[in-house]
Amino acid sequence: MSAPATGRVAIVTGGSGGIGRAVVERLAADGFSLVVHYSGNRDRAEEAVRAAAEHGAKAVAVGGDVADETAMGLLFDEAESVFGGVDVVVNTAGIMVLAPIAEFDLDALDRMHRVNVRGAFVVSQLAARRLREGGALVNFSTSVTRLQMPTYGPYAASKAAVEGLTLILARELRGRDITVNAVAPGPTATPLFLDGKDEEEVQRLSKAAPLERLGRPEDVAEVVALLAGPARWVNGQVLFANGGIG
Repeated sequence: MSAPATGRVAIVTGGSGGIGRAVVERLAADGFSLVVHYSGNRDRAEEAVRAAAEHGAKAVAVGGDVADETAMGLLFDEAESVFGGVDVVVNTAGIMVLAPIAEFDLDALDRMHRVNVRGAFVVSQLAARRLREGGALVNFSTSVTRLQMPTYGPYAASKAAVEGLTLILARELRGRDITVNAVAPGPTATPLFLDGKDEEEVQRLSKAAPLERLGRPEDVAEVVALLAGPARWVNGQVLFANGGIG
């Protein structure tokens, strides 16, 4: 476990479920106060707030569309009003739609890119403006940018955009003592990943990594905790958290 983050404040977008929920609990254990963002499921966000409280952390749930700059501005306002500022932003919010490129519905493409690309841009822009000195921004990519798995093309394209944004922003924040990195999970047992996959496919993917299992949300949260806390010399990088799958 990393050193306690007494007095530090983190915003976790998409913090109501999956990897986001695990990140909330992990940062709570490290002593962060937390703003748990959700897009539609307030009950799950409040569950994450209660889980953070079990670790002795203060937390609040705030809703909003990640692609809406006004809503996200209010999210940062709430963090500053309740906790006094923002030190870490973990941007896990995203959606995944799978289909071959030749057959892909363009409305679905627009919807996914609005959340994954515009949403990442809006949150990153606000983080660049409002993170305190010594802060960290952690965006989310995917190991599929490296694995080139069929049906993942549009999703991988959206996350490749996040990688490009992240790496350039790290260089643009020179002199600010703010780190900017991305985490790229491999197959991880979350509702987002498991939705639409049959048992045979899940078993096949679980054997793809040398560790021969799917990742757990907690595995990815450990990497986030490192970047949010002690790993100050890791900057402008994409960390692949995938058990060695590729």
